[in-house]
Amino acid sequence: MTDGTDLAPDRDPDLALRRAAAALRALPPSCGPVRLIAVDGHAGSGKSTFAARLAGLLDAPVLHLDDLASHEELFAWTGRMREQVLLPLSRGEVAPYHPYDWNLRAFGAPRELPPAPVVLVEGVGAGRRALRPFLAALLWMERDPEESWARGRHRDGPAQSAFWDGWTVAETRHFSEDPSRPFADTLVQECPGGYELLPGPQVTAGPNQFITERDSSRTRK
Repeated sequence: MTDGTDLAPDRDPDLALRRAAAALRALPPSCGPVRLIAVDGHAGSGKSTFAARLAGLLDAPVLHLDDLASHEELFAWTGRMREQVLLPLSRGEVAPYHPYDWNLRAFGAPRELPPAPVVLVEGVGAGRRALRPFLAALLWMERDPEESWARGRHRDGPAQSAFWDGWTVAETRHFSEDPSRPFADTLVQECPGGYELLPGPQVTAGPNQFITERDSSRTRK
């Protein structure tokens, strides 16, 4: 039992994130000089918001997988990820990837992703089989698909209803064939005022386990 000082959720809502950030910095590099950290979960589960807050504490760039996917290739983006991002980063070079414009339905001018000490990649499928060998850690947003999709639909409005109808089918198929959650090192739960970080199904993975049972009991809000 703690004395309550460590928890202090009302005084330090980012306590869990600060601890996670420090632990992530301490992990060994996984893609050349880069510690590549995946934030995966269902569409609408809060990945982008969580990744932004964590990136702020890490001073780390964020790669959004929406920039690599397209209308025609919702999940068939691993080739672009490998050629435009993974290979350059593994050589310690800037990765010039071409972000997709969802309004123009075309890939745009290159955008540079630096080989920073920590780089976050967030999006549905960030923890997929093809990427896991390059990851230092995999974080999974712990929100069920129906709730996540409802949040996403509300966020995007009725104009995107048809897209969401197709997306939910594609996402369900993807995670059925190539699940990420069973390989997650950490489960992230959004709580009032912050986040709760718990050991994931991959807690026996050794070097990738950076949230311990003792830590998890202290990070609950």
